Amino acid sequence: MFAYYLDLALHSLKRNKMLTALMIIAIAVGIGASMTTLTVMHVLSGDPLPGKSAHIFYPQVDPTPADWNNPRHPLAVMDDRSALELWSARRADRQALIVQSPVKVSAPGVDRPPLQLTLLATTSDFFPMFEVPFAYGRAWTPADETSHARVAVISSDLNDRLFDGADSVGRTVRLKDSDVRIVGVLKPWRPTPLFYDAQGGFTGNGYETSYYARPEDVFMPFQSALEVNDGNFFQFTCWGGGPPVPGHLEGSPCLWVALWVELDSAAKVADYRAFITNYAQQQKTLGRFANTDTRMLDLVQWLDHQQVIPKNARLQTWLALAFLVICLFNTVGLLLAKFLRRAGEIGVRRALGASRRSVFAQYLMEAGLIGFIGGIGGWLLTLLGLWLVRRQQTPYADLVGLDMSMFVTTFALAIVVSLLAGALPALRASRVAPALQLKVY
Repeated sequence: MFAYYLDLALHSLKRNKMLTALMIIAIAVGIGASMTTLTVMHVLSGDPLPGKSAHIFYPQVDPTPADWNNPRHPLAVMDDRSALELWSARRADRQALIVQSPVKVSAPGVDRPPLQLTLLATTSDFFPMFEVPFAYGRAWTPADETSHARVAVISSDLNDRLFDGADSVGRTVRLKDSDVRIVGVLKPWRPTPLFYDAQGGFTGNGYETSYYARPEDVFMPFQSALEVNDGNFFQFTCWGGGPPVPGHLEGSPCLWVALWVELDSAAKVADYRAFITNYAQQQKTLGRFANTDTRMLDLVQWLDHQQVIPKNARLQTWLALAFLVICLFNTVGLLLAKFLRRAGEIGVRRALGASRRSVFAQYLMEAGLIGFIGGIGGWLLTLLGLWLVRRQQTPYADLVGLDMSMFVTTFALAIVVSLLAGALPALRASRVAPALQLKVY
């Protein structure tokens, strides 16, 4: 019966080509617009560490003074003393300090001008905690951190630019005025969003209000990076006059360091929450903290808290879905007109013994076929829409693409929409009274 209904649907579509084209175009345009925005949302809202994000946490304490007028206590980052004390306590399975800065990078013996890039000062747990892939070498060791070794891990992109993609482990790069030995080179790595950056992206010219910037090009042990690039680290905010020398933030009344921890059990999570609560209370007793506000969210909760998805992407998605609904109603009207114009034919079929169910199935098949063809058009329009998105000056433009799941979703959505649009017209067609139509004939 499927083949029979499909053959009837094909013949029906050929009868009124203009009406058929209008319905296909309506579905294709609606699907193209909605799938373009849904694909963007799919890219922007994905879990950056599937299967592991529930074990990654972002602890926060609040060292700001009592007269600091801020409704969002605690703020995104901590002062270096608090971050280092929490890190040094070693109460987590893994933990990583994080702070970014711009840095001038060159390579001895490489004939190209210095590059202004981004340096991430962190700790050795950063790489296994966030599953950072290596092409060559490895991360530095805790011993390198203790000895303040001048070592670095560089990105795949920087390795391509300086060393043509060759294994550069053991070679030297110059950061600002210091020579640093390369111990590892990353594979191409583009976390989406840039989840570990507590403040939403960083460029050499300052902070970007986006979590979709590219990762840093140079990674160094925390204390070594502070020594090599001293004076270039940006603070989130300061009070009491800030650092005595601009950019020299160690020990200053400024917020500028982030801490991430990995905890592999609910008991450890509860213990760490109690730990930071007790720490805040202790610091208040010592007179260093004015309040005991703390927060510890897991990775996905933190991204939700920071509202990492751009507001314009959300708005565009709702507008596109509303447009799809309008296209759906237009298609319902066109199908209703098309099917009811064939009332006489339906009456003859019913008189010859066709059941209401078979008439309903026949016309629903026709609606599904229209949806499938509209899905092909919608897929092409989605590719065009994503190409236009990639042409825009947005931090996430290069990330947008149609993966297999969204490709399947495009056709599934087109068929479902067309079946929904065709259900009412097909039902009306199946209820045509044969006797009345035979009298007309």
